[in-house]
Amino acid sequence: MAYSAEKLSEEKVFKDPVHRYVHVRDRVIWDLIGTKEFQRLRRIKQLGTTFLTFHGAEHSRFNHSLGVYEIVRRIVDDVFAGRPEWNNNERLLTLCAALLHDLGHGPFSHSFEKVFGFDHEDFTRAIILGNTEVNGILSKVSPDFPEKVAEVIAKTSEKKLVISLISSQIDADRMDYLQRDAYFTGVSYGQFDMERILRVMRPLEDQVVIKKSGMHAVEDYIMSRYQMYWQVYFHPVSRGAEVILTKILHRAKHLYEQKYAFKHEPFHFYSFFTEQVTLEDYLKLDESVILYYFQIWQEEKDPILSDLCRRFVNRNLFKYAEFDPAKEYKKLAELTSLFKKAGIDPEYYLVVDSSSDLPYDFYRPGEEEERLPIHLLMKNGELKELSRESEIVDAISGKRRTDHKLYYPADFLEDDSSKKNVKKQIRALLELNERSV
Repeated sequence: MAYSAEKLSEEKVFKDPVHRYVHVRDRVIWDLIGTKEFQRLRRIKQLGTTFLTFHGAEHSRFNHSLGVYEIVRRIVDDVFAGRPEWNNNERLLTLCAALLHDLGHGPFSHSFEKVFGFDHEDFTRAIILGNTEVNGILSKVSPDFPEKVAEVIAKTSEKKLVISLISSQIDADRMDYLQRDAYFTGVSYGQFDMERILRVMRPLEDQVVIKKSGMHAVEDYIMSRYQMYWQVYFHPVSRGAEVILTKILHRAKHLYEQKYAFKHEPFHFYSFFTEQVTLEDYLKLDESVILYYFQIWQEEKDPILSDLCRRFVNRNLFKYAEFDPAKEYKKLAELTSLFKKAGIDPEYYLVVDSSSDLPYDFYRPGEEEERLPIHLLMKNGELKELSRESEIVDAISGKRRTDHKLYYPADFLEDDSSKKNVKKQIRALLELNERSV
C-alpha cells in the first residue's frame, strides 16, 4: 500500500475542549504530529501576551493546529465527500496544509516578528521544504508533495478551493481560533453555530460557498469575529504587555550592538541580533527560552533592560491613555521632551500602539491583501456576495476600525523624589484624556 493511503490499525483521538475529539486515521497525519517541529508548537502560546489579561489563555498553537485539521477533516470527509465539485485526491494535501499552516510561528510571534523583521510564513515554508522531520514525512508521499503543501499555505497554489478551506474570510483557521480563544479566555463573544455553517458549506471549482439558508449563521460568525478582535485580541492591557516585550527585545539588541557586557550572555539571540538566523537557530527559540532570559535579565546592570524584564515577569505593566495621533502629535512631542527632562527614556517608556481591523470586506481587485468575499449559493444556483443580501454584514463591510493608545509607566511619574515639577507637567498632560487600568 502507498504511504499516502496508509491508515492506522486503530483510529487515534485527541480529547479536545472545543471539538470534543480530534480524529486521526491517516498514517501521514499521525507521523507529522509526532515530528519535533510540530511538537515545538506546544511551546508557543496561541495568544502571546494575552495570558497576562485573561489568565486562562495558556493554550498553544499545537492545540489550534489540531483544531484546524479536525474542522477540515470533517469538511472533506463528511460534507464534501461524494460531491462532484470536490476531487477527493486533494484530501491528504488539504489535511496536511491545515495541520501545518502555523508551523513557522515563533515565540510571542507578532512581537518577535516586529523586532527582528521576520515573517512566520517564510519559516513555515522553510520547515516544510528544509532538512526537517516534517519534510522527510511529506517527501515519502511524493518528492513534490512538500512543495504542494507549502504552496497551499502560501496561497500560491492553483488549487483555490483547497486554499479557501484554510485561508479565506470563512475558513477553518478562523472558525477554530474564534471558538478556542473564547473558550480559554472565558468570554462568550467567539461562540457561533459552526455545526450549521459546516452543514451549508458547498464546494465550487475555486472556492467554498454557503447555501443561502445558512446566511444567519455566517452573520453570527462575522459578528463573533468582530467582538473577539476588540474585546480580546486588541485588549489594551494585552497590547501594553506586548509593548514591554517588544521593548525588551529592542533593548537587548541595542545593548548587544553597543558591546554591552551581559552578566548572562544571550547565546540564543546572537544570530537574531546579527541577522544571520538559520532554521536550526529559529527552531531552538521557543517561549520557555525567551522567558528564561527575561527572568535572568532582571539582574542585569542596565537599568532599562532589568526594569522592563521585571515589569513583564511580575506583570507591572504600563498604564495607557486614549490617543489620537492625527490631532495630538504636538502633545506627543511635548511629552517626549518632558520625559527626557525627567530622566525617563521615551524610546522605551512612552509608546504609541495602534490596532486596526477590517471585520469583513467585499472584493477589491488589485488592492493589497486582496480579500475574496463570502458568496451565498441561491436556490437557483446563482452566487451572490454576502453583504448584498445581509444588512448586518453590509453595515460593517469595508469599514476599518482603528484604535490608538499611549503607554507610559505611571509609577515613574508618581515618584516625586526627583524632577518633581517636570513630572507634574507630564501628569497634567496625560490627565487630559487618561484611561488608567
